[in-house]
Amino acid sequence: MKEQYLTLAEIFKYPKKGYVENVKKCSAFLNRYYPEAGSSFKRFLSYVEGKDLFEIEEVFGFTFHIQAICYLDIGYVLFGEDYSRGEFLVNMKNEQLKLKHDCGEELADNLPHVLHLIAVSEDKTFVDELVQIALIPAVEKMLEEFETGRMALKNKVMKKKQKAIIMENISDGNIYQNALQALLMVLKTDFNNDSEIPAYSATPVGLANLCGGGCSFTTTKTTKK
Repeated sequence: MKEQYLTLAEIFKYPKKGYVENVKKCSAFLNRYYPEAGSSFKRFLSYVEGKDLFEIEEVFGFTFHIQAICYLDIGYVLFGEDYSRGEFLVNMKNEQLKLKHDCGEELADNLPHVLHLIAVSEDKTFVDELVQIALIPAVEKMLEEFETGRMALKNKVMKKKQKAIIMENISDGNIYQNALQALLMVLKTDFNNDSEIPAYSATPVGLANLCGGGCSFTTTKTTKK
């Protein structure tokens, strides 16, 4: 079992009672075993420690749910509304069922559940394929959405439509960017990845087991659900 991924999975679940304690536990773990990731995570910890649960929930909601910066469903991040997303999700459901993991109301490819999957699965080949060909590219794409130019454009559009309260009170950007950066560092450390990821337009051979042999990383970003 890979404890680091169970620990990180708690960070990307909807904040509930005990969330701050889970963040502190994650920070301590990263500082001990992944100091570079721990350094990136430090800002996330500092923010969370100074806020009540409602404030943390608000940031989480504006980051991943309400007019989200990015989404936590890995299949959607990679494939958008393409049919390959459905195939990927079906296979993620099957893999979760093998491990008797209850995803509750979330989809089986939701980031915390994917992290749980790679933490407990004993199928090394499957885990390597899932991380290298799906999870790392997905996290990288999620981080792209936090880039300054993209964020400025999104904020401008939301202000114009007057449909959202922009999270402008967080200096130096959204804190979940730091959490995702830390996750990416851990993944690349554990899986010896040097960013040599297959191009999104390719159809990786290894992904055949994850999405029925027909998945392509070519995506068209659309409005989710």
